Amino acid sequence: MSPVAEGQDTWLAELDRFGGGRGEVAPAWLKAMRARAREVFEQAGFPTTRQEEWRFTNVAPIATTPFRLAEGMPTNAAPIVSRVTVPGSVRLVLLNGRFAPELSDLTTVPVGLKIGSLAAAIASGAPECALLGQQPVEGQPFAALNTAFLEDGALIAVRKGASIQTPVHVVIITGGTGRTMIHPRVLVTAGANSQADLAVSFLTAAGEAHFTNAVIEASLAEGAIVNCCLDQRGTEGSFLVSSLHAKADKDSSFKLRTITVGGRIVRNDAVAVLAGEGAHVDIDGCYLADGTSLVDNHTTIDHAMPNCTSHELYKGILDGKAKAVFNGRIIVRLDAQKTDSKQTNRALLLSDDATINSNPQLEIFADDVKCTHGAAVGQLDDEAMFYLQARGLNAREARDMLIHAYAGEVLERISIPHLREQVERELFRQLERDLAEHDRAR
Repeated sequence: MSPVAEGQDTWLAELDRFGGGRGEVAPAWLKAMRARAREVFEQAGFPTTRQEEWRFTNVAPIATTPFRLAEGMPTNAAPIVSRVTVPGSVRLVLLNGRFAPELSDLTTVPVGLKIGSLAAAIASGAPECALLGQQPVEGQPFAALNTAFLEDGALIAVRKGASIQTPVHVVIITGGTGRTMIHPRVLVTAGANSQADLAVSFLTAAGEAHFTNAVIEASLAEGAIVNCCLDQRGTEGSFLVSSLHAKADKDSSFKLRTITVGGRIVRNDAVAVLAGEGAHVDIDGCYLADGTSLVDNHTTIDHAMPNCTSHELYKGILDGKAKAVFNGRIIVRLDAQKTDSKQTNRALLLSDDATINSNPQLEIFADDVKCTHGAAVGQLDDEAMFYLQARGLNAREARDMLIHAYAGEVLERISIPHLREQVERELFRQLERDLAEHDRAR
């Protein structure tokens, strides 16, 4: 038996321990959902590099690590929260997978917004919980694991016609002693003609290896507008798998920005279904990978109805022996005429040892469409460097200016100003350390 297969037995044993312990108190429909997801995971197992969707991402370091569900709470959570606090926001903190009211700030929830613990919503029979399960588990082993462990998370519901001007900030912290894992679920529902700005920050406390396996489900009714930012800040020993599934109805708009800094292995799966005529989706990402880290972004934009638009822009900065993967899939269904879709993927390599595998995919079944894609991988432009140095900048200043401009194209699209400033500082602080090490190695 392979180490990965042996590791799966450990995970199944942990699922049994959860089901017979704190997962025992749950409504019948949730137990049935968990049981189905467990069955899917048991049959499929962890993905391997023999599978097309995972051929550049080896998850053996996750599969073979004997992670346990986080039980205690990290003692240094409060300082971590203070690092990412967005002034004036409604803040909900999930600490080791569970709602932490003492670290949250829900005192000034605006009219039209419902936010709170997903576990409490499930226990009270909140109607929004009927939307749980949009994220399919078939063919998605990590989403299946999240569903099999489904216990708590965040519920965010925007009432029909409500325009929420206050940013909504979900902070997910993983930490504590030992090799801990969490499986949080974030459920977002936006009523017809509503509007909201949402951010989800992923952070890891110091300690041994930690694994965060998150699922985010978003449902947008007709005319709804949701701007969402995933702020991912990992450590050298952290693993993160994020699965997002968004459904956009008629004339709605969903914009997603994913910013990744740090982490040993980071895998982002983002699926957006344009399920109503006139819907629009933006999916952008910017990531910094250094050392021996791996960042894998897989996106699917599914044009299921006519007269819809989508734009996608991913930019990566790689140093050291880092690896990155980009797989962008655009599907245009048979009846999705007048589709307008554009995809761009760029990677900047600061080291000769850094690598990226890029795979744009267009699957077009309609004939009256406008779809484009482009990919570019390279180092800093020599002509641009010469131009800046000819105007008085030294080589390092010219390099820094070009990199800031390169990443800024994505960062400036984050809709929450305070968070945008934080993310910029975090990314460029780490980049500055990487470049300083790079210069010393020369």
